Amino acid sequence: MVHINGYLLPRFAEIQMHKILKADCLAFRADIVKPGGSMKNRTLSAKTVNEIMQILGAILAEGADRYEFPNPMQNVKRLKAPKVHIEPMSFDEVEKFIASVRVDYKQYFIVRFYTGLRTGEVHGLQWKYIDFERREILVRETYSHLGREYTKNDGSQREVHMSEPVYQALKTQYEASGHLSEYVFCTRIGTPIDPLNVNKRVWKPTLKLLGMKDRRFYQTRHTAATLWLASGEAPEWIAKQMGHTSTEMLFKVYSRYVPNLTRQDGSAFERLLLQRLGGGEQQ
Repeated sequence: MVHINGYLLPRFAEIQMHKILKADCLAFRADIVKPGGSMKNRTLSAKTVNEIMQILGAILAEGADRYEFPNPMQNVKRLKAPKVHIEPMSFDEVEKFIASVRVDYKQYFIVRFYTGLRTGEVHGLQWKYIDFERREILVRETYSHLGREYTKNDGSQREVHMSEPVYQALKTQYEASGHLSEYVFCTRIGTPIDPLNVNKRVWKPTLKLLGMKDRRFYQTRHTAATLWLASGEAPEWIAKQMGHTSTEMLFKVYSRYVPNLTRQDGSAFERLLLQRLGGGEQQ
């Protein structure tokens, strides 16, 4: 709904569907892809632009099929999106970050690093979705500059387990802000905190202070996945925690980081071969 309300309706709501031309679609894409083309004068990534255009294409395809007019989005190719490099933090780096970050954001980052919640899921998290008794975070809504929204998809509706650090962090946070707002992480006036401000004023300065490599804010989610994998958690459980419908994405994106985190590089299989093939114990 964010893309529809924020981009498609303002541009196409007053135009009869059968009058929308391919040139209109391409001109719309050119406008939103240029620097400052987003609703907040920011630059949209190729991935986000493709998501917006995919929704437009689906709407026009349905209209073309139902009312028998040429689909203007037919043969409009997707923008080539550069591959996003995953740069998770090690457990040592996470510990150093949490120990050094501003006190008022310590609980926030513990939750981010150890649950793998998406940014919108963290910022849309409300106390009614915190089940301390069952030690679960119920992911039911997300929050963006357009307000509350449904999660990314149905698969994102899930229950995330609270590890002990997360449980204690949320207990501490409740004492600090539970009386102030329905949102777990909020401003002094009770509104959800702005991820751009957190990124600019807390995340990046802390990385710089510690001499760590600059990373995208989203790396907290990638860090959670790689730490879970490194600890030996079942891939099916990790996928469920992250809101993935299968383990395919998990192995495709994250598994190559596991050897670096666990210092396992095939030596376990090597030992098995040596034992089964009569080589004895590896020296």
